[in-house]
Amino acid sequence: MTESSTAVTVAAPNEPVLLPDLSDRGILTLTLNRPRVFNALSEDLLDALTSALESAAKDGTVRVVVIRAAGRAFCAGHDLREMRARPDRAWYTELFDRCSAMMKTIVALPQPVIAQVHGIATAAGCQLVAACDLAVAGETAVFATNGINNGLFCSTPSVALSRAVARKHAFEMLFTGAFISAARAAEIGLVNRVVPDERLDGAVRELAASIAAKSTVTTRSGKKMFYRQLGLDLVDAYDVAARNMACDMMSEDAAEGLDAFLEKRPPVWKDR
Repeated sequence: MTESSTAVTVAAPNEPVLLPDLSDRGILTLTLNRPRVFNALSEDLLDALTSALESAAKDGTVRVVVIRAAGRAFCAGHDLREMRARPDRAWYTELFDRCSAMMKTIVALPQPVIAQVHGIATAAGCQLVAACDLAVAGETAVFATNGINNGLFCSTPSVALSRAVARKHAFEMLFTGAFISAARAAEIGLVNRVVPDERLDGAVRELAASIAAKSTVTTRSGKKMFYRQLGLDLVDAYDVAARNMACDMMSEDAAEGLDAFLEKRPPVWKDR
């Protein structure tokens, strides 16, 4: 949620709230583009993100998705002015359902999703980081689930946060509302790594490129299996994993990858 109650909440005229860009390597970059309100998640931005993610899921040329932001912040959560202008429980329920659907779309997306975080990532913005498969932060980035400071517990952010970090770390963030540094976020597992701010773009491109270079068949199968087994007990998780590996072994890319390893040459994936 946005920190300042005096921030301008309208985007520049005719300016899109989300900027998509697909590289020739199959890396789709989605840039949140409401910089004047710290990229607060308005209805329009939630809809644009969901639509872009759903389109990416159907696009065989997209291998990795990066979510980044324009301006001085990654995302300050929900747009509080928009919320206060609609004091209606049914509308609030629909808004939070819409946000939850977008977060679930990230997890269900066949492609890995990387959050590129700078500035602040608060409340639903922190939730967005936690929902992504991977996250890289600039060294001056800060994170918080600070709704409790404003009389509104970060209930929906708690779902993603408690699945990304250990319970006690999540509880502390949720019940104190305190900001944590990028270094601390890395310590508790909210982000994968922290880099100097000036190296953030390059570090994310390098990570995305390393994944994009892998077999798309394998990364898509792997992501689906990874999240499926997380919700199972140990016995069922191994059962799912074993069957997934057996299925993967029948793919052309697995045959190519193993032959290339044995023949000491680079693999040539079928989807290239």
